[in-house]
Amino acid sequence: MGNCTGKDTGPSDFDEKLHLCGGNVWYISDMESWAEKISEANKDGNVVLANFSADWCAPCKIISSWYADQSIKYPSLTFLTVDVDELSELSTSMDIRAVPTFFFLKGGNQLDKVFGANKSELEKKLAIFSRT
Repeated sequence: MGNCTGKDTGPSDFDEKLHLCGGNVWYISDMESWAEKISEANKDGNVVLANFSADWCAPCKIISSWYADQSIKYPSLTFLTVDVDELSELSTSMDIRAVPTFFFLKGGNQLDKVFGANKSELEKKLAIFSRT
C-alpha cells in the first residue's frame, strides 16, 4: 500500500473525479458541502471518515472501491471524499502532505488519521469507530 505526493499534468474533470466515490460516499467539491456534511454528522452523532485523495493518484484509485464497500458495511459512519486539488483550501487547513490521507472526525475533533492506502490499519480503526 502506498501513497501519492506528486501530480501529473493530465486533464481532469468532474466525471474523472467520481471514480473515487461509490457506495455511500459523498464527494465534497466545495467548502459549503464540507460544512453541510460535517454538520449533519455532528447532529446525528456520527463519526466522519474523510478521504483526501486525488484523481492522478494510483493508490487513491486502487483503494476507492474498497472505501466505497466500507461505506456500505459501516452505515453508521459518514464517508466523504475530498479531491486535494479541487479543494486546496480545505486540504491546506487539514495539513495534507500526501494522498490518500484519511481522517476520522467526530464533533469537529480529529480522532485519528491514517496515511496511505493502508487497508488493514483502516479496517482496525473502522471497527473501533463504528462502535463510537
